[in-house]
Amino acid sequence: MSPPTLIDAPTSIAAPAPVALSYELFPPRSPAASETLWKTIRELEATDPDYVSVTYGVSGSNHDTALDLVDRLQLETTLRPLAHLTCVGGSPAELSTVVNELLDRGVRGILALRGDTPRDGVLPQGALRYAQDLIELIRRVELRRSAQFAAGKVAIGVAAYPTKHPESPSEAHDIEVLLAKQRSGADFAITQVFFHTDQYASLLHRARRAGVTIPVIPGIMPLTSVRRIEKLASLSGVLPDASLVDRLRSAGDDEAAARGIGIEASVALAEAALEAGAPGLHLYTFNEHEASLEVLARLSLPRPSRPSLAARRRAAH
Repeated sequence: MSPPTLIDAPTSIAAPAPVALSYELFPPRSPAASETLWKTIRELEATDPDYVSVTYGVSGSNHDTALDLVDRLQLETTLRPLAHLTCVGGSPAELSTVVNELLDRGVRGILALRGDTPRDGVLPQGALRYAQDLIELIRRVELRRSAQFAAGKVAIGVAAYPTKHPESPSEAHDIEVLLAKQRSGADFAITQVFFHTDQYASLLHRARRAGVTIPVIPGIMPLTSVRRIEKLASLSGVLPDASLVDRLRSAGDDEAAARGIGIEASVALAEAALEAGAPGLHLYTFNEHEASLEVLARLSLPRPSRPSLAARRRAAH
């Protein structure tokens, strides 16, 4: 008789999985912004996140500063960077060079994004068009260097959309795109911002029904600023919650009241997503830590048991 496999083992032996925690950062644009960012990084590091994502400008417009931030995160902190990479309009050769550069610097997580298409819609001959193309390119680069990854592999994340992508014909099409990204080698997805508590659960239900099995992590933005909400809505094409915007405006010059309204709304989104089965939370920080930490303080996230920050810093350096 064959010995029992782990698949046959009682499910009771499996403890509940910890909830993943991550943050988004962007490279600073000035020395003053850098100082603010590094204060934020130290505050966020103390929460022991699983990784922090580092944004990448359109067509690599902040290539050097993004790589500098990635390097400093690895050399000066215990944080693991997830490097954003946009592909639209880039040639396979150009993007292979960037992927290799990231891998040379020790990056083992890449968020593969399409990026914004040119306003005239014209792309160079042979340029990549979709995030799916970038995923496949990363996997080809990884395959050539697979001997380096004996203790792991490159983790590839992608974007998911709780509401219809502004260029998509339908929400069903968005799910088909997410499924295609999974088939091309994506390991997980992080959602675009959303403003209503039912939107993440709806996305997850539609994705699972279509065959998407990778983790879909909700992206939560602390909703404390009307200006930021409206700017992000304009950039992303996601309509904000009109009632929330009205309540924030009704606070007038009372910043504490507005902050309380926004934090409460953000916590409600996070709690609804966790109740729907979210495997983690990804917080869009805008390089500020206060609001994100306030949201976290209101949640009870089961987190991994790891050595203290001081012990990990000693081990890392």
